[in-house]
Amino acid sequence: MIRLLRSNFLQHPNHCKPNNALCIITQRTFLAQRTSHSPSEFNTYIYGSLLQSCILNGDYPTGKSLHCEIIKKGNCLDLFASNILLNFYVKYDSLPDAVKLFDEMPGRNTVSFVTLIQGYSQCFRFSEAIGLFSRLREEGHELNPFVFSTVLKLLVSAEWAKLGFSVHACVCKLGFNSDAFVGTALIDCYSVCGYAECARQVFDAIEYKDMVSWTGMVTCYAENECFEESLKIFSQMRIVGFKPNKYTFASVLKACVGLEVFNVGKAVHGCAFKTSHLQELFVGVELIDLYIKSGDVDDALQVFEEMPKDDVIPWSFMIARYAQSGQSEEAIEMFCRMRQGLVLPNQFTLASLLQACASLVDLQFGNQIHCHVVKVGLDKNVFVSNALMDMYAKCGRMENSLQLFAESPNCTDVSWNTVIVGYVQAGNGEKALGLFKDMLERQVQGSEVTYSSVLRACAGIAALEPGSQIHSLSVKTINDKNTVVGNALIDMYAKCGKIKDARLVFDTLREHDRVSWNTMISGYSVHGLYGEALKTFELMLETECKPDKVTFVGILSACSNAGLLDRGQAYFKSMVEEYDIEPCAEHYTCMVWLLGRLGHLDKAAKLVHEIPLEPSVMVWRALLSACVIHNDVEHGRISAQRALEIEPEDEATHVLLSNIYANARRWGNVASIRTNMKRKGIRKEPGLSWIENQGGVHYFSVGDTSHPDTKLINGMLEWLNMKTRNEGYVPNCNSVLLDVEDVDKEQRLWVHSERLALAYGLIRTPSISPLRIIKNLRICADCHAAIKLISKIVQRDIIIRDMNRFHHFHEGICSCGDYW
Repeated sequence: MIRLLRSNFLQHPNHCKPNNALCIITQRTFLAQRTSHSPSEFNTYIYGSLLQSCILNGDYPTGKSLHCEIIKKGNCLDLFASNILLNFYVKYDSLPDAVKLFDEMPGRNTVSFVTLIQGYSQCFRFSEAIGLFSRLREEGHELNPFVFSTVLKLLVSAEWAKLGFSVHACVCKLGFNSDAFVGTALIDCYSVCGYAECARQVFDAIEYKDMVSWTGMVTCYAENECFEESLKIFSQMRIVGFKPNKYTFASVLKACVGLEVFNVGKAVHGCAFKTSHLQELFVGVELIDLYIKSGDVDDALQVFEEMPKDDVIPWSFMIARYAQSGQSEEAIEMFCRMRQGLVLPNQFTLASLLQACASLVDLQFGNQIHCHVVKVGLDKNVFVSNALMDMYAKCGRMENSLQLFAESPNCTDVSWNTVIVGYVQAGNGEKALGLFKDMLERQVQGSEVTYSSVLRACAGIAALEPGSQIHSLSVKTINDKNTVVGNALIDMYAKCGKIKDARLVFDTLREHDRVSWNTMISGYSVHGLYGEALKTFELMLETECKPDKVTFVGILSACSNAGLLDRGQAYFKSMVEEYDIEPCAEHYTCMVWLLGRLGHLDKAAKLVHEIPLEPSVMVWRALLSACVIHNDVEHGRISAQRALEIEPEDEATHVLLSNIYANARRWGNVASIRTNMKRKGIRKEPGLSWIENQGGVHYFSVGDTSHPDTKLINGMLEWLNMKTRNEGYVPNCNSVLLDVEDVDKEQRLWVHSERLALAYGLIRTPSISPLRIIKNLRICADCHAAIKLISKIVQRDIIIRDMNRFHHFHEGICSCGDYW
């Protein structure tokens, strides 16, 4: 033991530096005691007092010397002094020395066990601590409030707070449930578990409540979002006569933020000012949160400026709140100030800063932060790593994000979600679904973020089969009850052509938020079911959800898809006058398309010129599309010119202008546009259609002959051509905008991508199932007419989703009413 003491004497990291004067006094007292007693005399009381002085004064070296002296003199400390020596090692994190001393003690009592339990807890060796508590009970030592409060704190630290129920039962049996110390520890334990009602029962049973008990209950309610109860218990505490401390103020301010009673929060601010608690870190941070959430950013900044700034926490909090509230530039400025103040950032600071970079799509600054992260060794920290993945994903660098994900040693569900969301936002739904599959294979539990993201991926690529499977999985994991997941399910079914299933999910949701209503309205709109869209809007108005900009985009889109001019204009007017919503580009686009599609091109052009701000490309393109339908070359030329002034390389505008010239048979202008596109490097998006079958997706382009079933597809097309002609089908050669003979045009019409996909579906899918085809461009008039007849001939429902809307073909009739 002496050898061990000597080897560790000067190597211990915690030997005392803070109070050199007290250390010197302790050393002198120790020397005086050595000289004033004969070598044979051993005074255990004096040694115990000296060891206690070493603990209080932070004098580790003298304490070690005392232990050496004690061993030399026969190690005859009594139990009281031995416990002090045990506490000395525990206080200085010398757990191996403490354990060795405990094992060599001839006698032990409750204090001995509790002291070592605290030592194990400090070193995060929770299993050994619990084992020692069991041993304490087995050996029949006294169970007192000190034991119970220590064990309950241990359970909270170990994140085993639910075991507190068992300890609580023991507390009640022994009659300690009225003790303030034990009661406060139980309140904390139940608070961590989320059982605020149980905590309140414990609180009510405490006979003599102290300040800590009241604060514990206020904090418990605030942490578990029982904000009204938190404020009520705070008021009762004040009536009883207790003065709040910094923890009380912090919890009450959190409750005020939760209830959005910002005026009450300001009153609490005044109380904290009167009691001189404004300089406290916890109070200042919650005050900053209060003012930022209330929109008073200047007041939040003033609170921050009046706080001590030598700690990283207020800096991190300000940066985080700026980043979360969309004030990303201010977050970066605050970080620069922080570095000038020589305050070192921690993992939370850097994670928030990377969030700001992601919002600004500032890849350059994000790269600089990444370099700093690597330098300070935080690149393996899960918070920072996830923030880096998110930053690279939002800056369009998915390869960097995926590399970080692959190199991360401790990927959490947040890490998986970050990469999955990145792929969804990048429009790569297939890779997102592939990652989700890998996530399940590695048995990582998905959250509502996971399910809502992969459902968005399914909606983006219209993958009904995977979407249905994910729906089943969300039911098994009870994530379907979550409103966000429910909204994603509605969107997925609507965009996959199953609007009835979308409505079924909508009706089974426990709670409808604004997104739920907007998604359902937009779903009906894109399916051409304007009546259902308007009915859903009327139902929404009967609830507490107020319509917003997105709601009216859906409503105006429904009106424009159905050609309801009067109702569309009425809704547009009420949006401005009744709901005080400023029209945005999407609203004007809907109105321009509504007017233009009905042939009111002059009124549509007039509306464009009346837009307060500069009309967007979308608006001009809507007018140009209407001009294509009505063959108005002059209006179309002007619309295209204005659109190209904004986006000179917009591919859609070039194609639409080419189409309007082709309809007018101005082939010279068509050739000129195509030459211009080639010179600029602009390529026309090829027409693609795809159909899902048995978990696989089959893609087709115009005239595609690469599919393995090409011969069968061609045979089916010939049969359909013959059958439709017998039913009165006449090819509409105007749908082929090329300067070729009509015979060639007729041949080209029958190899359009949607017809190839349709023929494949008729060959390879069960005859009782509807056919669902997705097309990336607008369906042409001839294909629309032909597929109407085909649905009647083959007696199957055919659902085609083009770039604008859905077409449900049934018994020779389309849901759009031939208006699209």
